[in-house]
Amino acid sequence: MTAIVAHGIDLVDFGRIEQMLDRHGDRFLDRIFTPAEQNYANANRNRVEKLAGRFAAKEAILKLLGTGWRGKIAWTDIEVINDNLGRPVVTISGEVKTIADKLNIGQISISITHTSNFAIASAVALTTDDK
Repeated sequence: MTAIVAHGIDLVDFGRIEQMLDRHGDRFLDRIFTPAEQNYANANRNRVEKLAGRFAAKEAILKLLGTGWRGKIAWTDIEVINDNLGRPVVTISGEVKTIADKLNIGQISISITHTSNFAIASAVALTTDDK
């Protein structure tokens, strides 16, 4: 039986991402986003919007784990790319995967939307429990 075990949500102002890009450039991008996420954003005319959506998704996932960003967690432990239909899909690795495994999280479902100035992401952790 599949069950929802946690939920996380986050809202990001595009201006925040623009400021980080202006201040830190590639250092910010490489610390927060995987190469695939950067390529996706760079291929779109709304680059900042796409980066903000991925940032919000990562924050929402850290919230559903109950950890926030700390310890051995790397931002790039979470990757959000689109499938063939354009749906965002989450892949986790490293410390985030270790924490998710301890929480019996088998899948994370994500939804991202944008307005003219903000990106919001909602993440739901699902588990398969045979009990």
